[in-house]
Amino acid sequence: MKTKYQLVEEYILQAIEKGLYFAGDKLPSIRELSLRLSVGKNTVVRAYEELEALQIIVAHQRSGYRVANKNSMLVKQEVIKPCDIDLLSLTKEVLLQPNQQHLLPMGSAHPNIDFPAIRTLYAEVGRHSRQQSNIPSSYLLPPGDGSLIKYIANITQDFGIPTSTDEILITNGAQQAISLSLQALTKPGDIVLVDSPCYFGTLLLLESLDLKVIEISCTHQGMDIRAVEQAVKKWNIKAILVNPTHNNPTGYTQPELARKALLKVTSGIPFIEDDVFGGLTYGATHKSFKELDTENRVIYCSSLSKTLDSRLRIGWLLAGKYQKQIEKRLLSENMGSVNFIQSAVSDFLKKGQYKQHIRKAKRSYKSNQNWVYFQLTKALNGYEHLIGKYHLSKPHGGFLCWLTLPIGTNGTDIYKEALQQKISILPGEIFCTRNQYKHCVRLSFASYKNNEHWNKNIQLLARIIATHCTNSV
Repeated sequence: MKTKYQLVEEYILQAIEKGLYFAGDKLPSIRELSLRLSVGKNTVVRAYEELEALQIIVAHQRSGYRVANKNSMLVKQEVIKPCDIDLLSLTKEVLLQPNQQHLLPMGSAHPNIDFPAIRTLYAEVGRHSRQQSNIPSSYLLPPGDGSLIKYIANITQDFGIPTSTDEILITNGAQQAISLSLQALTKPGDIVLVDSPCYFGTLLLLESLDLKVIEISCTHQGMDIRAVEQAVKKWNIKAILVNPTHNNPTGYTQPELARKALLKVTSGIPFIEDDVFGGLTYGATHKSFKELDTENRVIYCSSLSKTLDSRLRIGWLLAGKYQKQIEKRLLSENMGSVNFIQSAVSDFLKKGQYKQHIRKAKRSYKSNQNWVYFQLTKALNGYEHLIGKYHLSKPHGGFLCWLTLPIGTNGTDIYKEALQQKISILPGEIFCTRNQYKHCVRLSFASYKNNEHWNKNIQLLARIIATHCTNSV
């Protein structure tokens, strides 16, 4: 459920979207909006402060709040031209850092595996591994292990997506599902529309396929619809690729009305939905693009990487009208899967522990998020020059959050200094192609523990951030 201040935020954002307020326009006073929406003044203040931190509105002394003239992600802007991607060297430098003991692990997007069900899972993997010497060698051909497909169909149906077992293709993680989809839909030089900031793995994949991208800035309402409309009219878009639920890296979840609007303005264009975090929603869920699709053009991709363990590499896709060409590519690219991993995961799911595990994981991640949000904001607010000058996202699911710092801050320098102190985070510049998020960093709270080690290092991270923000405020 959304909090009252988030509903106030949504009210203001929708008013701006509908053209009720333009850049520079004065917004209702705190008292006026409090009466209009029947909420407390403090609720309105909180909402305005959040929107100000996002640089969507600005405060004017003795004049209240106005819509930002610049830096607002909702102000109409010229669509960025399609561009090539060149992130491989930068991303390799970040990802190939040697593992360090006692590292504060806030950089990776791996789930916490310290749950009883994970031990049960790997006991099954071990059992199936030991059985291999007694089983004739053979390839596990697509679409995958029949028993596993049945359980994956059940999981998908729990997400609200009607499906049958003959629609599911098992892949080597969601990354392969997205790769196969792009290969079936595009050729080198084609243009793909992506949300921005965008998961660096997706950008690297697009780079490897020699595709061009148009990045569309996102708020928690998702892609800027007006920018999408302009892009569709001006360019020959071959596919749209979005991560709309507990987005990596920002954590935003696009509301259902915004999803419907995006489907409407992109009618006829192939649509790839990356939903790897969809199973980790804390509260009420939104209908997926796949469920809202009336043209059978949405390719739905998901995996067990975020709900169980990344190392499993168990993903799947529902290809809609593109199933034949994607299944053909899956067969030619993947003549044999890791048989015993699929059969082991199937037997684990058969035990019925998965749903209970998901409930525990969501409670744990929500608690972790609350603690990290409280401790990091408290530490950052201990530096006077940072108060009201940053924004830390607080998603409604998953285990990632996005820290936006003042323009001019170098998030990569923060990343490097933090790493020297054995604190792992990710710099914002690997989530874009034009360096537009260099003042941001991505944090994970999956493995947070409320102990002295974590709490001390969060304070150290805040001190590093504050030092690097001094010259940018």
